[in-house]
Amino acid sequence: MITCNILPIANVTGCNILLSAPYRQMHPDQWLPHLMKCQHLPEADIISLCNRVRAILIEEGNIQPINSPVTICGDIHGQFWDLLELLRKGGMVPDTKYIFMGDFVDRGNYSLETVSLLLALKARYPDKVSLLRGNHESRQITQVYGFYDECQQKYGSSSVWKACCTTFDYLNLAAIIDGAILCVHGGLSPDIRTLDQIRVLTRAQEIPHEGAFCDLMWSDPDEVPSWAVSPRGAGWLFGNNVTREFNHVNGLSLIARAHQLVQEGHKFMFNTSLVTVWSAPNYCYRCGNLASIMRFYEDGRRDFIDYGPAPENERDRGMPMRRIGGAGAQYFM
Repeated sequence: MITCNILPIANVTGCNILLSAPYRQMHPDQWLPHLMKCQHLPEADIISLCNRVRAILIEEGNIQPINSPVTICGDIHGQFWDLLELLRKGGMVPDTKYIFMGDFVDRGNYSLETVSLLLALKARYPDKVSLLRGNHESRQITQVYGFYDECQQKYGSSSVWKACCTTFDYLNLAAIIDGAILCVHGGLSPDIRTLDQIRVLTRAQEIPHEGAFCDLMWSDPDEVPSWAVSPRGAGWLFGNNVTREFNHVNGLSLIARAHQLVQEGHKFMFNTSLVTVWSAPNYCYRCGNLASIMRFYEDGRRDFIDYGPAPENERDRGMPMRRIGGAGAQYFM
């Protein structure tokens, strides 16, 4: 595992512009051109956007059913320009349908702009964008790994952070493609045997420190016989037998998840019954990894698009650095 605890502070000309009052209370069609240029919205607008998306999410289930064709994406972690590169490679919404598997914020320079763009795309094209919750869509984690501080820096208060966190509480816990491919941020739980047990979880809350909800956000596959304690301090390690049994019981052909840095951008495990997809290239602007997105077609074909860092990242070179997390912050990824 690679630990990346150093993060540049976003303070780049043209990339943290607060839009003026005439833009307030606009429709997503009017917000999107500004968001695509890395301009963050006025406080009133981002709170309005959060409320609009929350109203959409309330009508969706814990497991969002999705039909192919669809493209799935792993962690973004505030790397806004790399999110734009992802959209350039995979196709813009609404031409391409996407499932984003969580961890939109923290660590990167532009968590605010990243999550704002994703929320605006969800507001404008609710049937084309699915947003799953990751372990970083959490009040506790965002106060340590950057998003809270970024909101304070850009707005001078915590109001936008609070609005975003309330919206995070309503994000889907999982998605299922064509009834056969489960998408989830982290992994499995010893407390969950069937998909119906996920469907009945209470999701409108802060991520608990333990239990089924927590495990979906935090668990990792590993070469263990069954279940093992996770070094992350939350969730579990789960092995081949657990994965294959879960897939068999629920009629699944694949579990797709994010949550772990993969140097090549994607990695199959357990005889291709599970795949990890990672979508933040050169993670923390220094890890040197590729990123991937995975496409599922109506005829059952699957493929990957691999990509490196967006050229716009070059403008961030030489930015001031600060350490994210205190001396006791041992969590990585």
